[in-house]
Amino acid sequence: MITGGFQNIFKIPELKKRILFTLALLIVYRVGVHVPTPGIDAQALAAVFARAQGTLLGLFDMFAGGALERLSVFALGIMPYISASIILQLLTVVVPHLERLKKEGEQGRKKIIQYTRYGTIVLSIIQGFGISIGLENMSAPGGEPIVLNPGWSFRLVTVITLTAGTAFIMWLGEQITEKGIGNGISLIIFAGIVAGLPTATTSTFRLVTTGEMSVFLLLLLLVFMVTVVGFIIFMETSQRRIPIQYAKRVVGRKMYGGQSTHLPLKINTAGVIPPIFASSIMMFPATLESFFQVGWIQNIVAAIHPGNPAYETAYVALIIFFCYFYTAVTFNPVDVADNLKKHGGYIPGIRPGKRTADYIDRVLTRITLGGAIYVSAVCVLPSILITQLNVPFYFGGTALLIVVGVSIDTVAQMETHMLSRHYEGFLKKGTIRGRR
Repeated sequence: MITGGFQNIFKIPELKKRILFTLALLIVYRVGVHVPTPGIDAQALAAVFARAQGTLLGLFDMFAGGALERLSVFALGIMPYISASIILQLLTVVVPHLERLKKEGEQGRKKIIQYTRYGTIVLSIIQGFGISIGLENMSAPGGEPIVLNPGWSFRLVTVITLTAGTAFIMWLGEQITEKGIGNGISLIIFAGIVAGLPTATTSTFRLVTTGEMSVFLLLLLLVFMVTVVGFIIFMETSQRRIPIQYAKRVVGRKMYGGQSTHLPLKINTAGVIPPIFASSIMMFPATLESFFQVGWIQNIVAAIHPGNPAYETAYVALIIFFCYFYTAVTFNPVDVADNLKKHGGYIPGIRPGKRTADYIDRVLTRITLGGAIYVSAVCVLPSILITQLNVPFYFGGTALLIVVGVSIDTVAQMETHMLSRHYEGFLKKGTIRGRR
């Protein structure tokens, strides 16, 4: 069924062109990951990152697809763009000008994207300068300096190189979104995460061949992985549908409205932002400890580390908090209720206006709890697997949510293209429902 659907991809010239264009730009991105920034001792830097696992450096390196570990021209990755986007979204709530732009439709959206680009460049300059200063003050475990010729020339070259690299990645992402298939920024993060899978797979099979991991444990792990991925797909596509009824209107000699529809509310409205925020906060002490060997910081790191009950409890609490916080920022029940009222829509049994907003908010609060528990469960999997099953790589967490979520969205877009050209989708019965 699915094989036949994939064969139809190449029968649609436009879809085939979009897919090949996307793959070509992703290859360009992966090639750039291996282009180093001048003035760095690569071996000394690799030794530093070998002991930086479980810190913010390790987290950022995962999103950068290994570019930060090599300090390539793409070392900052797309994180400055994501940070700028999140900052703009948060500012939309408190800055009236941005709130007006958000409601202006396409023109307002273009203006916000322009502000996001400017913010990305500013953040890239700040982060690039911070990285250059940090590298000059760091040395490998053996005492070798990471920067060969420290000074303002190195700092200036590093800032320009890293900022240009991030701007180029941002451009690649926008080109993929416009001329390719799927969301370009998400696909770039996806490519960076997936790039580490071959190494992890090789390490796992090496453990099996050496006898450190049994074949039974490997099969159990594969079954567990398939189950978890299926559970994530189910949760990411799950919706709470609120019935909406539109009143009949007579305009001239024609009657409009009267149809029934629904308002879809995602179970996981906040997406992957909560675990990213929570991971950053939980890894901050370990990051400080890698730079400053201070007694009280070392005590905190010893008390809360992955696998420790205190760490996992705090991590889950932060994820739940940020799920509610980010949902409240991105979804406004009052605006939804006002839009329904303007277009003659109402929820059966609920009075339009404030009562409708309160009802939507109440439903959203309840389903967000389920979504927060689901995200928390997926994000604590890595610690359980590493400590209990001796798995050599992180299976679960933010990376898995991103990989599965981006795959769902991309396949859903391909499905839409195929159905619009009167071809069968990937499944003969039903369609693939995207997360949005």
